[in-house]
Amino acid sequence: MNEALPDVPEVRVVGLPQLTSGFDLVERLDLSMHLKVHGPLEPLGGEQLAKLAENINLKGRGGAGFPFHKKLRSVAEAAIKRGVRPVVVVNGSEDEPACRKDTVLINRAPHLILDGALLVAEALGARTLVVGVTRESTQRSMEAALAERGLSNSRRSALRASVQRNPIRMVTGAAASLIRSIDGGPAIPPGRKVSASQNGVGGAPTLLSNAETFAQLAIAARIGPERYGNTGLYDEPGTVMLTVSGAVARPMVIEVPTGVPLRYVLQLAGAPPVPQGVLTGGYHGKWIDAATVNEAIVSRNSLDAVGGALGAGAILPITQETCPLGESLRVAQWLAEESAGQCGPCYLGLPAAARGMEDILNGGGPAALEALKQVAKNVKRRGACSHPDGSAMFLESTIKAFTDDLAAHVLGNGCGRPVEGVLPLFEDGKLPTGIPGGGEAPQETGASRQKIYVDWTLCRGHGLCADILPEVFELGADGFPTVAQAQVPRYAEAKALRAVRRCPALALRIEEEAPRDRAPSRNLPVLSQGRGRRALGR
Repeated sequence: MNEALPDVPEVRVVGLPQLTSGFDLVERLDLSMHLKVHGPLEPLGGEQLAKLAENINLKGRGGAGFPFHKKLRSVAEAAIKRGVRPVVVVNGSEDEPACRKDTVLINRAPHLILDGALLVAEALGARTLVVGVTRESTQRSMEAALAERGLSNSRRSALRASVQRNPIRMVTGAAASLIRSIDGGPAIPPGRKVSASQNGVGGAPTLLSNAETFAQLAIAARIGPERYGNTGLYDEPGTVMLTVSGAVARPMVIEVPTGVPLRYVLQLAGAPPVPQGVLTGGYHGKWIDAATVNEAIVSRNSLDAVGGALGAGAILPITQETCPLGESLRVAQWLAEESAGQCGPCYLGLPAAARGMEDILNGGGPAALEALKQVAKNVKRRGACSHPDGSAMFLESTIKAFTDDLAAHVLGNGCGRPVEGVLPLFEDGKLPTGIPGGGEAPQETGASRQKIYVDWTLCRGHGLCADILPEVFELGADGFPTVAQAQVPRYAEAKALRAVRRCPALALRIEEEAPRDRAPSRNLPVLSQGRGRRALGR
């Protein structure tokens, strides 16, 4: 099995370093060393900064790739129109097991990220700066960097700056999740699509971008667009931070100019000479096969053209000796577990997709394949955030990239190869928590061990359950719930209990699944026919 990546793996650079300048001198660039390496930085006006970002074609490095200059202008226009101060948010929530580039930057070059964020705050007239993180190491490094600059969250400060620590969850990194947590809510998407540029933290226009994006902006502001454009491709200048893991001898974070052949990056990390496939863009990314690897170069456009994705910069090759569908099943199961538990496409669709992949591996035949395709199609563009979309893209890419293996499993007795577990997940398949003090994750997020059941012999279709607990229940055309049992999200446990108590037909009950290491137990009442009111103390 592949071990979980450390917060700060080996760091390499191809060509001249930009973001990683000074990494050969010290483990972490404090403010003094940062200024020695990079020099001072002069502020820029709002339009100057927007033109700079436009000239270097700076796009978000968190996965979506949205043009930074458009986001900057949108926030500025909204703030002026409404007459309010905007907010700047750095998203350093890197919660995917295969991604470490932002974690490396925050741990080793936090002031480069702050340079970019402070440039934006000054240009926009923002008075609030928040850095979102999920790891203890990134929290410590960024809080130390703020202290080194004399920045604090004091109300008397000209710029209030703070670090927001959230649990390590795939959905935590979504912009809407981070904004919701900054406002005091759980770090999960709010369930509705809202533009942060128009209505973000505290309802104010908010410029939220990835940590590497701010660092790239700081480099460009120092050296200018012409010199910045001398590195990399003409249409995608500069460097890219990649995390290379999977079937490699040396997992690493590497800074490379755009235009470098992908096969060269894989060679540096000790990947197999002819990998069976390479997952590009991480677990919301796409597979490319061995032949395509030789055509691909490191750039957003090139990877898109060959059917891959730059995404969050994760590159993961696998060997010829492992079952690619089995490797993908492990990831699909993890993606399903990462659901925030508040919309059907994610909460119900992703587990169904993982089961579909498992059915294919277990000899389900063409029917299992068609069922998986249908589930993947159904979850797209219907979720509260992009998690279902990214997960569906990963599954569809798996089916498309490994047609020979798929045929062996669907039409025959399988490929005969083991699953080596080369795609990194968290240790023992468990999710590390990430809240201050090293405690447990907040109970209001994720799925609990509580399950709610519908007794069809009692249900009369009153529909109160869907009104009280829409996260779990949806009524079908006949007016009855569309599910017979479902996991209860932690934040909805109180509502689930209320639904049980208010069901006129006493058709609902809640049970707690027992942890593997102890005997079954229940901490919520179980309603059964004829005893429901007594169990609830009525």
